[in-house]
Amino acid sequence: MTNTARTADAAPIDADATLRVAAIQMVSATNVSENLGRAEQLIGEAAAAGARLVALPEYFVLLGRSDRDKLAIREADGDGPLQAFLSGQAAAHGIWLVGGTLPLASASPGKVHNSVLVYGPDGRRVARYDKIHLFRFDSGGERYDEATTLVAGRTPTVFDLSAPAQDPSAPARDPNAPARGSAPARGPSASARDAAAPQAWRIGLSVCYDLRFPELYRAMAPADLILAPSAFTWATGSAHWELLLRARAVENQCYLLAPAQGGVHENGRRTWGHSMLVDPWGEVVAVRAEDGAGVVVGEVTRARLKSVRAGLPALSHRVM
Repeated sequence: MTNTARTADAAPIDADATLRVAAIQMVSATNVSENLGRAEQLIGEAAAAGARLVALPEYFVLLGRSDRDKLAIREADGDGPLQAFLSGQAAAHGIWLVGGTLPLASASPGKVHNSVLVYGPDGRRVARYDKIHLFRFDSGGERYDEATTLVAGRTPTVFDLSAPAQDPSAPARDPNAPARGSAPARGPSASARDAAAPQAWRIGLSVCYDLRFPELYRAMAPADLILAPSAFTWATGSAHWELLLRARAVENQCYLLAPAQGGVHENGRRTWGHSMLVDPWGEVVAVRAEDGAGVVVGEVTRARLKSVRAGLPALSHRVM
């Protein structure tokens, strides 16, 4: 059930130079408890495979018979069984866990935020991103309009994956601005501490339809890894899914990890799946090519990021 990138299992992994990640693919149904049970099983499988960061797909909690079904399970920010589930799983496995999306209450009656929540290995929440671009599609046979039940987010979000898990949620910063929290060293002892501190992984958050808006991804640059939990339809996914993921990775010279819904759902909807990890050169590192639930595991490496950016320094050539 696990698709793993080509790595030498016997070789030790430098935690600062390599980040093992996992994208969980699901076929979420109309029963929340069943979906959480399946998610728990897959999270455990990913953790057992050595993943330090595990990401669930969009709508992992519920794909109901009606778009309005999600309103019945909405939670206040910071409180509720769905958030407690994510926190508990992160702490139980000692991983960074990305809760694909779940419905959080909004100020608009009859609508919710479609939110990605990130929890650190100690179970504390470190980031929240509300999906900015809301999907609308009408093929004549299929029709979707997320704006009928969702409120769009406004803020691009990145976070730093480091240890211990205490990085606050943060908006994307100007790449020309000083690093968040940076300050002049106050003597040799501060310099020594900086040199000894492990380098954090800079990670951006996006959701599904966001992939069609490259300006969002550029706003998060420079990032080492961008996550894109998704539920692409079969029609749009078969045409554009891999193309969009590889394009966003190439133009931002970063890794893209995309956990997805994949299969025929209880409500009759068919999603594309093909959860994958793409590297900064646009190469597919690992992918689940078949429908159904499973785990895709791969490695993000600083060596690959540095090699691509040094050989083709496109990010430094930006003029707009």
